Amino acid sequence: MKSLSTTPEDLDQAAALLRAGQLVAVPTETVYGLAADATQPDAVAAIFRAKNRPADHPLIVHLPGLGHLTQWAARIPDCAWPVIERFWPGPLTLVLPASDKVPGIVNAGQDTVAVRWSSHPLLQQVLDRLQRPVAAPSANPFCRISPTTADHVRHHLAGRIAAVVDGGPCAVGIESTILDLSGERPAILRPGAITAEMLAPYLDLAQAASPDAPRVPGNLASHYAPCLPCYRLEAQETIDRARDERWQDAAVLAIEPPAAAPGWFKRMPPTPDGYARELYASLHAADASGCQAVWIVLPPDEPAWRAVRDRLLRAAQPLSAASQG
Repeated sequence: MKSLSTTPEDLDQAAALLRAGQLVAVPTETVYGLAADATQPDAVAAIFRAKNRPADHPLIVHLPGLGHLTQWAARIPDCAWPVIERFWPGPLTLVLPASDKVPGIVNAGQDTVAVRWSSHPLLQQVLDRLQRPVAAPSANPFCRISPTTADHVRHHLAGRIAAVVDGGPCAVGIESTILDLSGERPAILRPGAITAEMLAPYLDLAQAASPDAPRVPGNLASHYAPCLPCYRLEAQETIDRARDERWQDAAVLAIEPPAAAPGWFKRMPPTPDGYARELYASLHAADASGCQAVWIVLPPDEPAWRAVRDRLLRAAQPLSAASQG
């Protein structure tokens, strides 16, 4: 795997590799993505092989700019435009009716397509050179911890992809919000940095997605998981666990230090944005701590924490699973 810097020459090389059908990991404001030229089905197929990703799990298409949207979406509802004007480029993915241009491998044969225009300047420079959209899920093995640094990508995908563009740590730290605009009523299919409260002035949002909503990335019950066994508990449960000897063998993530000293501890930021920014890097570090398991003390169950808790509830099993082990 080549490590590419931010120089114009290296960004030229990244675009050339993508044009040649190779896989290149690229930084976005959310997490690092594993990019392939979305117009080349064979290149997109290589994403699934590199990640060991099931073929029925659709990909997000990252656009070079707004001018490419109508080439990939067959129809754009009127309600989309105020949202696009306010939140693009940025960490928001829109699910829209797919045009005939979308290869079936990209959207897993659905009649919708997930599209995003990222605000990350390095990805934008690569796409400006390529002048084609890329399909780009997170640059990690399927269902494992998402990468927020180039080192995370190198650790997990060395030997599987052509290159990684090192843009430093990702600013947001968790995957984009996915907003479905293909049905009768807009609905959030995956929470992220763009919250329901932020979207509410522009849309009449459904409280929950319909059962027949399109399949989208990151919505499996188990996802974003460390290799170590990973368990979750609410803050009030730590009092009952104060004498649990398993804390001594665990890597613990919590906003407040637990009463019992764990084998490894990371104090997480007390704000949703700060926690999200450090979440995956902290899980990677916990996974490499040498402990026997990862224990996560969940942040508050409040609307502002919805996206962070969504990731943690998928990454970790409930406390009862550890109690039975």
